[in-house]
Amino acid sequence: MRLHKINVSISGFLIIASIILIFSKGLNFGIDFAGGILIEARFENATTASLRKTLSNQIENIQIQNIDSTDQKKSDFIIRIPSSNLEQEKIVSAIQQMLNEKFSNIEYRKIDYVGPQIGAELIQKGLLALSLSFFFIMVYIWIRFDWQFGVGAIITLIHDAILVLGFYSVTQLEFNSTSIAALLTVIGYSVNDTVVIFDRIRENLRRFKKMDLSNLINSSINSTLSRSVLTSGLTLLSLIALVFFGGKVLLSFSLATFFGILIGTYSSIYISSPLLLKYDPRIKKDKEHK
Repeated sequence: MRLHKINVSISGFLIIASIILIFSKGLNFGIDFAGGILIEARFENATTASLRKTLSNQIENIQIQNIDSTDQKKSDFIIRIPSSNLEQEKIVSAIQQMLNEKFSNIEYRKIDYVGPQIGAELIQKGLLALSLSFFFIMVYIWIRFDWQFGVGAIITLIHDAILVLGFYSVTQLEFNSTSIAALLTVIGYSVNDTVVIFDRIRENLRRFKKMDLSNLINSSINSTLSRSVLTSGLTLLSLIALVFFGGKVLLSFSLATFFGILIGTYSSIYISSPLLLKYDPRIKKDKEHK
């Protein structure tokens, strides 16, 4: 608790910086949300530069990414074309024709189409999922604990969600449907950590009615600290495995969840509990007794 003002100030700064980044730099929306075409292809003798030279003159805003290949003699590439054109199949046919004229033995491993209406619908459903998770978590905390705990929990969850979005904006990792899953995972993990600490605080409030609130919160956090560190540590170890061995498809999810678990553990200790100093749960009980 001695450091809680410093930590709250740091978190406030990070939240403001994240919001500014989200609105100024934006998120790197994948074709799940932005709409477009994704082609994953394997080439024998291609480079990113040669592919861009072949396609960029004919296709605007094309994105080409080299990914790890299981075949050392060949190279895998992901080609993204943001497109709201309804005739996406014709665009793909044109791209394949250009590539086939320049390169030989091309293996088209995956071709995905996402229309702009589907992308907009996915954004709406993602926002709805996040909003409902916030609402029902707040209701759960409110019922299980006093309203003061509910305020602390919901502020913590908003803190975690904004910082994870800020992380996506800074790193420009692709923000797609798995990113919504990452946000929901972080929110669930964070509230679980917070509830464990809140349970111990509530238990100590009953046992030590005269103890200074700051010391009581300190004691409660310390008694659950080993559990928090061990649980978070093991979770982070499994996420490290996903980062290095999960491949490009899971990289965005893995890195964001790794960062989110770190932030969620930090916020459970340094943000949610200190807020009880401002919204003292003893005040309500004292008034009821009087």
